[in-house]
Amino acid sequence: MDAIIPLPAFRDNYIWLLRHGRNAVVVDPGDAAVVESHLAAQALSLAAILVTHHHADHIGGLAALLARHPVPVFGPATEAIAGVSHPVAEGDVVELPALGQRFTVLDVPGHTAGHVAYHAPGLLFCGDTLFSAGCGRLLGGSAEQLFASLQRLADLPDDTAVYCTHEYTLANLAFSRAVEPDNPARDRYAADCEARRARGEPTLPSSIGLERTVNPFLRVHEAGVIAAVARHTGQAPASPAECFAALRRWKDCF
Repeated sequence: MDAIIPLPAFRDNYIWLLRHGRNAVVVDPGDAAVVESHLAAQALSLAAILVTHHHADHIGGLAALLARHPVPVFGPATEAIAGVSHPVAEGDVVELPALGQRFTVLDVPGHTAGHVAYHAPGLLFCGDTLFSAGCGRLLGGSAEQLFASLQRLADLPDDTAVYCTHEYTLANLAFSRAVEPDNPARDRYAADCEARRARGEPTLPSSIGLERTVNPFLRVHEAGVIAAVARHTGQAPASPAECFAALRRWKDCF
C-alpha cells in the first residue's frame, strides 16, 4: 500500500482513501462527490469500500459511488446498510487484492450496537469508536459495550496508527485537560495538534501508544481520572467501567 490519504468531508469528517498504484479503497464514504473528485484528479480506480457503521455521514455516498463503481462493499453484518455486499463480523478477514492488503474485522459496539473496526498490523480504521483523546457518543450501544471495545483497542500494539473519522482532537483535548489538569504528555500533544491545525493539517492518525497517555477514556484505571470523576459526580466510581460511564456522561455535557 502506497499511501493513506484523508479526504475532508462535511464539517469535520475524514473519508480515508487507501491507495496502491492506481487502485483505491475508501473507508466510510459519507460524501460521494469528495471521493469522485479525488479519484478523477489522481486517475484512480475504486476497488472496494469499507464501512464501520450505519450513520449517514459514513454511508451517505454509497449509492452514488456504487452507481459508477460496482465494487465490493464490506460493512457490519448486524446493521442494515443498503449497498453492503459483504457483511462482516468479528474475526472475518477482508481481502483487498488491489491493495495487497488484508484486514481483520473487530466487533467494537458502543457508539452503535453493530459498529466494526478494521485492523491490520500497524493500522486501525475504527470509525467513531475511538477518537484521538476521546471516544464516540452512545448512539445505539451501551456504556458497558463501549468500555469493553475501547479496552480492547487499547490492548493493540503501541505503534498501531489510529485512523478515526472526525477531526475532534482539539475539543477532546480540552476535556482531557479538565479531567487531568496535570498531564505533560497531553500538553505536548495539544501543542503539536494546535500547530498542525494552524497549518491546515489533520491531527490524525494518532497511535494507540499515544492515546494511552492522553485519552481519559483509556485512562479510567488511573488514580487521577478516578479522583476527577469522583469530584465531578460526588461519588467515587466502584469500577473502571463505572468510571468510564460517568466520564462519558460528563463529556456529553462538557
